[in-house]
Amino acid sequence: MSTHGAGGIRVERDKETGVAVVILDRPEKHNSVTLEMARELTAIWRGFRYEDEVRAIVVTGAGGRAFCTGIDREDAGRIPQPSSPYTIDDPLLTIGPKANDLWKPVIAAVEGMACGGAFYLLGEAEFLIAGENATFFDPHTTYGMVSAFETIHMAQRMPYGEIARMALMGTAERISARRAYETGLVSEVTEPGRALDAAREAAAVIASYPTEAVQGTVRALWSTKDASRTPALAHAPHLVTLGNLPADRQGELFTRRSGAYRLR
Repeated sequence: MSTHGAGGIRVERDKETGVAVVILDRPEKHNSVTLEMARELTAIWRGFRYEDEVRAIVVTGAGGRAFCTGIDREDAGRIPQPSSPYTIDDPLLTIGPKANDLWKPVIAAVEGMACGGAFYLLGEAEFLIAGENATFFDPHTTYGMVSAFETIHMAQRMPYGEIARMALMGTAERISARRAYETGLVSEVTEPGRALDAAREAAAVIASYPTEAVQGTVRALWSTKDASRTPALAHAPHLVTLGNLPADRQGELFTRRSGAYRLR
C-alpha cells in the first residue's frame, strides 16, 4: 500500500488489488475544497490515466463527519470573475474524473454531510455507497445562489422531483442515506463507518476484470448522458452570473441563517 498526500488530498494505492483511494483530507473544515485542492484533484485524475496499475478508484472524505461541503468559502471570495453573464470562472468544474478524460471506474464512499460543490465529484462517480449517517443537501438557494452545475450533475442520477426538491429546499431539508437509496442516488447503505470498506471491496472486484472492457463500459454508460448534460452545462454559467446575489448579500444570508433542518 503506497500513500501520497499534499494540499489536503491523500492518495492511497494498493498494487495487489489495483485500487486507488482518493481522500479529501480537511476534516476540520468538513473536507471543503481549497483552490490548491481543486488543482491537485485535476492533476490526480489526469495522472491516473497513465498509471496502468490503477484500474479502479474510490473517492471519499476523511473524518466521518463529512464527505465534502463544496468549495472553501474563504477561497471562493478570492476568485475574480469576468463581467460577461455568459461565462464564469469556477475552480470546481474540473475536480471530477470525467472532466479530466478519465474513464477508469470511480466509486464514491460517503459518510456524513455531502452538499453543494460535493456534487461535482459525486456526479462524476459511477455509483455511490453511503454510511447510514450520510446526508445530502444543496444550500445554494438559501444563500442567494443559483444551483446550476450541481443540479445538472445530480439530475443525471436522481428523479427530477427529488433533485428539484433538494435544490429548492436548500438548508431546510436533508436527504438521509436511506431516502437516497430509495431514489437511486445511493446503490448501497452500510453501517456508519463502513462505506469506504464496502467501496474498496466493490472496486477490487471491478479492478480484477480486464480494464479495457471496464473502461469501455464506463464510456458507453456516460455516452447516454452526454446528449442532455453537455447543452445543460453550456447554459449554467450565465444562469449563475445572472441569478446569484452579490457576494456581500450572500455573506449576510450565510451569517444570519441557521437553525434546525428536516431530515427526510
